[in-house]
Amino acid sequence: MEKNWETELLGKVPERLLAWYDQGARVLPWREDPRPYRVWVSEIMLQQTRVEAVKPYFERFLAELPTVEALAEAPEEQLLKLWEGLGYYNRVRNLQKGARAVKERFGGEIPASREALQSLPGVGDYTAGAIASIAFNLPEPAVDGNVLRVFSRILASREDVLSPKTKRGVEEKVRQIIPSRAGDFNQALMELGAMVCLPNGVPKCLLCPLNRLCRAHLEGSETELPVKAEKKPRKIEDRTVFLLFCKGEVALQKRPAKGLLAGLWELPSVLGHLSMEEAAKTVEKWGLSLERLEELNPAKHVFTHVEWHMAAWRAQVPKEVQEFTWVTAQELEKAYPLPFAFKAYFPELKKGVSE
Repeated sequence: MEKNWETELLGKVPERLLAWYDQGARVLPWREDPRPYRVWVSEIMLQQTRVEAVKPYFERFLAELPTVEALAEAPEEQLLKLWEGLGYYNRVRNLQKGARAVKERFGGEIPASREALQSLPGVGDYTAGAIASIAFNLPEPAVDGNVLRVFSRILASREDVLSPKTKRGVEEKVRQIIPSRAGDFNQALMELGAMVCLPNGVPKCLLCPLNRLCRAHLEGSETELPVKAEKKPRKIEDRTVFLLFCKGEVALQKRPAKGLLAGLWELPSVLGHLSMEEAAKTVEKWGLSLERLEELNPAKHVFTHVEWHMAAWRAQVPKEVQEFTWVTAQELEKAYPLPFAFKAYFPELKKGVSE
């Protein structure tokens, strides 16, 4: 009997939520044309990335790689350059592996079943549910952080939303109430979480179509939810980055094939924060003589499990060495993807290769 209220409450959600969504859903390129390939690309891009940041990347990516076949056959450097700045580069590598699997195993047609979608590299529970419901209108749940937050507040649940058990429970609740407009319903849940039922602050309850149903709002506990177990603190890693210039070219090196930013180009760097004397000795150790060495502002970049705290030195050198790859401004722009971890130094990079 205890759960009867929950069934009754959740049964009222679809109609109210869809009416709200129909009135004011954001206009997004993948919504306007929800063909399977477009939905798949958009969902991979949207993982851990804001909608507004994704829009220009999505348009450019689809312009250059408009089909599964084009994605499957794209050279890695083109692929990584199109993704430059979005981060989490394994997403696009898995996207290409998935495109090759679609080509080899499904005749180039993205499969219309959750199970088949989940067999593709990089496609987990949420992404499979999103593609299945949005592109094929299958009654499959697509539960992300937004949806977990919405359900935690609607039900005033104090279960840990980072727990797989909690996520499975919410997926089952969504499955039980998902209406005939499955794709729109899943997008409406995500939209509500992104635009109204906000994280890290006060939700916009007065604008919420579910405010008269929401138990957290009715009891005044919305800012206390959802409950999340504490994460381990990130590891701090001190690095010294070098911007080495020679005759209008800059030195790059490739990161190892495995690990953080695997296989991407980067500015040469070493662990620790180096003094001017230590920085000069490091440059000389690489076989370079110095014409000029100047200190740049420090910068920080936060990854999921580690933070880079970067010191940086700009050096002008008279000759190049084979230890590094030396590239021009045009090559840097067109062919060599640099991670946004070095974003703070992009202005100096452009300045250096144009001198």
